[in-house]
Amino acid sequence: MAYQHQYLDGTKIHFPLGKVVCIGRNYAEHAKELNNPVPTEPLLFIKPASCVVPVAEGFAIPTDQGSVHYEAEIAVLIGKPLSKKPSAEEVRDAISGFAPSLDLTLRDVQSRLKEKGYPWEIAKSFDGACVLAPFVPGDAFEDLADIPVRLTINGEVRQDGNSRDMLNPILPLIQTIAGHFSLQPGDVILTGTPVGVGPLNVGDDLVLELPDVSRFETRVL
Repeated sequence: MAYQHQYLDGTKIHFPLGKVVCIGRNYAEHAKELNNPVPTEPLLFIKPASCVVPVAEGFAIPTDQGSVHYEAEIAVLIGKPLSKKPSAEEVRDAISGFAPSLDLTLRDVQSRLKEKGYPWEIAKSFDGACVLAPFVPGDAFEDLADIPVRLTINGEVRQDGNSRDMLNPILPLIQTIAGHFSLQPGDVILTGTPVGVGPLNVGDDLVLELPDVSRFETRVL
């Protein structure tokens, strides 16, 4: 099933699928669980559009490259161009939707590359490395500092976070990103993962949600 942006009610979104901009270690406890230092500025990287797959009907993971870790995140859909140094009001107006998502990582591959001081895009940008759910409209949340995200695997809650715990809150984060490179309608921001990441296995049953707003059941194929 090919990915296309859509809202929770099934309405197709006309924005083309663009780049996926991610931030690493945006929750202090997650940085600590991987024995990484807590950053003092946003750590940004980009996933290509080719890595995006829909949450519906399940998704596949590589089985021949070591451990594949899940990272549940709040995804933000950009609906208007942003560049240079947009105001907080301009960023808020450009947000078209929010959705739960999974940023998948080839953790063994990433660790080997980091040990050698090499870039680790191949651990983050493989086909299927970004699992996106349908979006709720941008006005679904009045307070962007109070957006919950939760991941349940095989009946056990593994991640249960909230945007209030982000080191770089959503609006300032997007302002920073747009200050480095332009954002276009259809681009997606993954805002970081809370504590609790771990390996996925074929056959795992997942529930990915923005509690009380959207909920999706899926499976690792």
